[in-house]
Amino acid sequence: MASLSTLGFGKTMEKKLHSVGIHSAEELTDLGSKQAVFRLKTQYPNTCVVILYYLEAAIRGVDIKQLDNTCKSELKAYFKQL
Repeated sequence: MASLSTLGFGKTMEKKLHSVGIHSAEELTDLGSKQAVFRLKTQYPNTCVVILYYLEAAIRGVDIKQLDNTCKSELKAYFKQL
C-alpha cells in the first residue's frame, strides 16, 4: 500500500486522514473524496471546500488547477450540503 505522502499531502493532513481511518492512498481512492471530506468535516468542523478539491485532485493524480469547473461545481454543491 502506498502511503498518503505519495499523494503530496503534508504531515498535518496525513495525521488528520489517519485520525478518520484513512491510512493509505488506496484507502483514500476506494473511499472517494466526498466520503473522506465528510469524515474530516465531522471530526474537524473547520475543514473547507478546498480540502475536498485537493483530495479529488490527489485521487485523480492531477494538480488541483487541472480540475475543471464542472467538477469543482459538483464538489462545492456536495460540500455545501454537509
